[in-house]
Amino acid sequence: MGAELVQRFVEDGFVKIERAFPAEVAEACAGLLWEQIDADPEDRSTWTRPVYWVGDMPQEPFAVAANTPVLHNAFDALLGANRWSPRQSLGSFPLRFPHPEEPDDAGWHVEGSYELPEETGWWTNVHSSGRALLMLFLFTEVGEQDAPTRVRVGSHRDVPVVLRPYGDRGTSMMTLGPLVAAASAHRPVALATGAPGDVYLCHPFLVHAAQPHHGINPRFMAQPPLYPSLAFMPQPFGLAVTDDEPSPAARVIREALRC
Repeated sequence: MGAELVQRFVEDGFVKIERAFPAEVAEACAGLLWEQIDADPEDRSTWTRPVYWVGDMPQEPFAVAANTPVLHNAFDALLGANRWSPRQSLGSFPLRFPHPEEPDDAGWHVEGSYELPEETGWWTNVHSSGRALLMLFLFTEVGEQDAPTRVRVGSHRDVPVVLRPYGDRGTSMMTLGPLVAAASAHRPVALATGAPGDVYLCHPFLVHAAQPHHGINPRFMAQPPLYPSLAFMPQPFGLAVTDDEPSPAARVIREALRC
């Protein structure tokens, strides 16, 4: 990944990698995803939900999609070599369909990264412990009417200040969602559109949201995390604000907290 794309990630909070994995691999992944849901690609009458959720998929096409040289190079550029763990599967697939019902998951938010034994739900903290990147893998064509993920450009700079009062323990997504939505409301919105095989690499603090599908064909996408390597899993790890050699992703957190 060149310096221009790294700088775009630092400024915007995300970067689009076109043709990050082959289109034929995307097609194979889409076929496997159809097998996981009670809907027929040739029979629109079976498309009965606005969104179908699929969990972890460890089949070979997903591992191939996650481990191309262009993606590994980008991970090194954004996080630093040896600071991330290769994925052997992809998971968290929101498969969105044209449907008159509104989805119930379209609020602005950031992703949670870890669970606490005594609490419910997912949590995160100012170090983004447990999550190095949010990734969006496109397996079908995604146009503006096809429920592309909405992202608030530059919002990754708003979130560290919101999280700072919660310290290392962090806070739940239930608490954090409304706070980051308000803090980033002034940011312009971009749409994660693209072709099969494109991947968006997003800062873990990028505020984003789903939206209804107003197009014709279903949108198949994965939104998995990229995990830090084991050496950087203890808190704080490679994205920590105390890191002596901050990566581009970590540097944004440090800069935001100096404001």
